[in-house]
Amino acid sequence: MVVATVLVALLLQMGGAFAQVVAPGEVMALPGELRERVHRDVLVGNPGMLTRLERLSSLMYTPEGLGMTYRETANLTVAQAYESRTANCLTFTLLFLALAREAGIDATPQEIEQILGFRQADGTLYLSNHVNALVRVQGRRYIADVAGDLIIARDRPKPITQQRLIAHYYNNLAVERLSAGDYAAAQSLLRTALELDPDYAAYWSNAGVVHLRSGDARAAGEAYRKALALDPDNVNALFNLAGLATRTGDSTLEREYRQRLANLQRNDPFHHFMQAVNAQNAGDLTRAIRHYRRAVALQPEEHRFHSALANAYLEQGRTQLAIRSLARAQALSDGDTRAAYRDRIDALRAR
Repeated sequence: MVVATVLVALLLQMGGAFAQVVAPGEVMALPGELRERVHRDVLVGNPGMLTRLERLSSLMYTPEGLGMTYRETANLTVAQAYESRTANCLTFTLLFLALAREAGIDATPQEIEQILGFRQADGTLYLSNHVNALVRVQGRRYIADVAGDLIIARDRPKPITQQRLIAHYYNNLAVERLSAGDYAAAQSLLRTALELDPDYAAYWSNAGVVHLRSGDARAAGEAYRKALALDPDNVNALFNLAGLATRTGDSTLEREYRQRLANLQRNDPFHHFMQAVNAQNAGDLTRAIRHYRRAVALQPEEHRFHSALANAYLEQGRTQLAIRSLARAQALSDGDTRAAYRDRIDALRAR
C-alpha cells in the first residue's frame, strides 16, 4: 500500500472504526455459542471429514448459518467477526481455522507474499499480501478463500504458522492507526506483531514508517535496514530507504537503493502493470501499451493483464489487436468471466 511517500506492507487496505485490541491468545478464541453451533451443525452424527468440511462451509456462508459476508475493512478477531458476520481475507482465515480446529478438520494458514489487488483509488493501485486456508481431507486438498477472485497473485501460496497469522492481525491494526495519525498506538501494535514474529521483514519496514512519521529518522533507518537484512529484495524497505537517503541528503546511498529497486522492478509484472495504468490515466497510450505488454510477457497466464492491454488498444483505435488480446484473456479464464470476454469479442467483431 502506498502511504504518502512511503510504502507500507499490509494484508489488505485498512479503514473504518478501530477494532478493540485483545491479547494474542484471544484473537482466535471461539465464543461459547459458536462452539455449540459447530457441534450442533457440523459434528452431529459424527460424520466423515468430507461431510464435516461441507457442513462447515454451509455454516459459514449460508443465511441459515453464519451468513458471513466479505468486507475489506473488517480486520477483526474471531469473536468480533461472529458478532458482526463480516470478515476480510485475514479475519475469514482466522475464523475458518478456529472452526476447523473445533471440528477436527486438518487446516493450516497460507500466505501469498505479493498480490495486485485489482482495485484503484484516485489513480493509485494497492499492493498487499493475501492469506487463505489450506484444507486436507481424505488425501485431497481444498482452499478456503473469501477473496480469491478479487486478487492477482504473482506467487503460489506458502504455508505460514498460526503465530504469523495472528501477528498479521496486529500489523493490520497498526497500519489502520498509522493512517489515522495515531502513531503511539501504531508503535504499540507493531511491537506486538514483532514479538510474535520478529523475522518478518514487512513489520520492520512498517515500524520504520511509524518512526519516521513520529519524527525519529534514526530509528526509522534502523528499522528499514533490519527489514532489508531479513529480506534483501524487500521492495518496501528499499523504497523507504531511498526516500530517507533523499531526506538526509545522502545521494550515494539514494542511488544505490534506487538502482537495487529498479533491478527488482525490471522483472516485476506488477510494477509494469502499475506503470501502464498510470500512463493510461495520463493519456500516454504508447507508454501504457509498452508496459502492459511487458507485464503480459512476465506473467502471460494472467487474463486481466491481457484484458487491460485490450482496453488500451481500443483507446488507440486498434480494434484487431484488442480482439486478439481479448481472445487470449478468454482462453485463460472460465465461467462467467470467459463468457463476458466472448460477448465483448463478438460485439467488437460485429462493430
